[in-house]
Amino acid sequence: MFGALTEKLRGVFAKLSREKKLTEESIAEAVNEVRLALLEADVQYAVAKGFVKRVKERAVGEPLLQSVTPGQQFIKIVHDELVNLMGSEERELVFRRRPAKVLLCGLQGSGKTTQAAKLAHFLKKQGRFVRPVLIACDLQRPAAVEQLRTLAASVGVDFFAISGEQDPIRVARRALEEAVSSNWDLLIFDTAGRLHVDEALMEQLKAVHAVVEPEEVLFIANAATGQDAVKSALQFRDRVGITGVILTMLDGTSRAGAALSLREVLGVPILFEGVGERIEDLRLFHPHSMADRVLDMGDPINLVRKAQEHFEEKEAEVLEKKLRRAELTYEDYLKQLKMMRKMGSLKSLLGMVPGLSQLKDLDVDESKIFKTEAIIYSMTPSERQKKCELSASRRRRIANGSGASIDDVNRFVKSFKQLEGAFKNKNLEKLFGGSPWR
Repeated sequence: MFGALTEKLRGVFAKLSREKKLTEESIAEAVNEVRLALLEADVQYAVAKGFVKRVKERAVGEPLLQSVTPGQQFIKIVHDELVNLMGSEERELVFRRRPAKVLLCGLQGSGKTTQAAKLAHFLKKQGRFVRPVLIACDLQRPAAVEQLRTLAASVGVDFFAISGEQDPIRVARRALEEAVSSNWDLLIFDTAGRLHVDEALMEQLKAVHAVVEPEEVLFIANAATGQDAVKSALQFRDRVGITGVILTMLDGTSRAGAALSLREVLGVPILFEGVGERIEDLRLFHPHSMADRVLDMGDPINLVRKAQEHFEEKEAEVLEKKLRRAELTYEDYLKQLKMMRKMGSLKSLLGMVPGLSQLKDLDVDESKIFKTEAIIYSMTPSERQKKCELSASRRRRIANGSGASIDDVNRFVKSFKQLEGAFKNKNLEKLFGGSPWR
């Protein structure tokens, strides 16, 4: 995600790993390289300076543990300070009134309109709200109202706009009046942005804020803009008092400047991160998770969350029992493949596994998963449940029906048997013999 910064930090750690002990000289050299790496990643100068100062003080002051190398201890210090820099713990939105009101603000192009829909979908899926509404107060950008209307329909939430209206303050007032009769319990106001901060933008936003009186004012920051996002956020904070940040575009070639500087400079938490274009690609910002990703340690926190979201606990227990008894069927295997694909691409999932994210030349052939699914779909219900033996004639029919070769079918059946044997014999190394990325 932060390729250049991650690569430079890995180089610093590699040098220290060759040291027998941490000396003041080696620490000074390492923290200087860390400082340069942060500045090149567009982290604000004062933030980078304070960060390396704290790292140096801890590295010099902490005794070296016998069970770890100097490089590992330095990595642990950097990781801890990254977590502290970004806020230590994640924080959810706090609402004490109904209907709850959220005001979104930011510059044009940061993704406010899209984030409004993502946020409504996220909070509704959590079960915190039953009837959210997206309110179109961005009357400056052409097609912004229609875009918000389309997004609201796509996530199944209400939408409010006044046809032909040019005053966002009147739209906000009418929406508040409609809230009671329409039973809206969450009001998300999408406001106008500009390409840069100007007085007209701020005065309009302040007027809308005064009418709405939101509990949460969220600044939408584009991670690709680095330190520029921090500068504009400061002006929004000083004028309308933002309470949190949604960091977007983290799936692209983003720089670390915004992610590592915003919380320290603004004094407000990063609440959410946008990691893709889909409506589902919004998640709570977790400082530990971000520190893991910056240091290329995978992302176990969000990997577990994805698994918990897509795998039912009862189904997982049934599957575990079948695996222990070596009773896994082709139908069970198909269900797990489909669940994995819902979680995201196999390559992205492997990148979240600690250790695997550093294997740059890992061969991930996702087409093999689709081929495997096609083979299972071509089986009869009895064959999927393993109630009959897959004879040569049956395998030929399955190959013809799936567009695979007989050799493909044979390889799949063989790897499936290896999978069963791995659990039956408690030999997990065999588990990867027929995996799609091998």
